[in-house]
Order: sequence, then structure tokens, then C-alpha cells
Amino acid sequence: MSIKLKHGLWVIVADGEKALFLRNQGDSRFPNLEVVQEMAQENPPTREQGSDRPGRYNDGPTVHRSAVQDTDWHRLNKDRFANEIAGRLYRLAHKGEFDDVVLIAPPRVLGEMRQKLHQEVGDKVRAEIPKTLTNHTIAEIETLLQSV
Repeated sequence: MSIKLKHGLWVIVADGEKALFLRNQGDSRFPNLEVVQEMAQENPPTREQGSDRPGRYNDGPTVHRSAVQDTDWHRLNKDRFANEIAGRLYRLAHKGEFDDVVLIAPPRVLGEMRQKLHQEVGDKVRAEIPKTLTNHTIAEIETLLQSV
């Protein structure tokens, strides 16, 4: 896969809790990614979000009881956040803010975003990179994009 880092290319670096919207102010040889927007949500682990123990139910006339799997609130919030990113991308694309975009996110978040992307945004996606880079510096992201 080869990514052309042309001037004006947008790069979205996201995970389930943070997203950076970057725009290349440079070119292919000398990329210069600048932060356009940031999104963040607080998403503590499920054990800190749930209030009750997992439920139990009777299996019928016997005394046997089964546990019900607890809701993964952390995972649900990550999916919700991916939906918010997709919605923001649609609004930006609809306003004509970008022509080309590269998405970088962990595989599961990338898959959730892909499902929710409007066709107007999907047509502008030039590459998808399944990696977690939200804790990397912008210089490290530029280097990774040049090496891809």
C-alpha cells in the first residue's frame, strides 16, 4: 500500500477514547501534519462503570441458576465514540473541508467506523491503517505514513 501524502490530505488517528484530526500542510517529501481538531471521551474500565453484579436467572423447574454476562460498558463507549467520529467526518466532508482522508485506528475501532461512515466520506478514504497511534507524537505519525 502506498499513501500519497499530498498537501491538504487529512489523517484521522483514533482509538476508542481519543481522536486527532490532522491536515498535511506539507507535501509527500516533507509532510507537516497539523492538528485541526481533537475529540476525547472519558471511558473508565467496565468495572468502574457498572453498578451491580451480573444478573442470574433460573433455568426452569430445577434449582440450577445461570449467570448472565455483564454488559461491557467500556466496549459500548468505544463503539459509540467511533460513531461520533464517523458523524463528525460526514459533517466535515459535507462542508467540503477535505478531499482525501487516511484513517488510522485499532482494527475493531476501524471496523466500527467503517460501518458508520457515510458514502460521501467513504469515497474520500484513500487508506486505512489498523494501528493504535494515538499516543505517538505527530513526528512519529509522519514517519510512519512516509514508510507505508
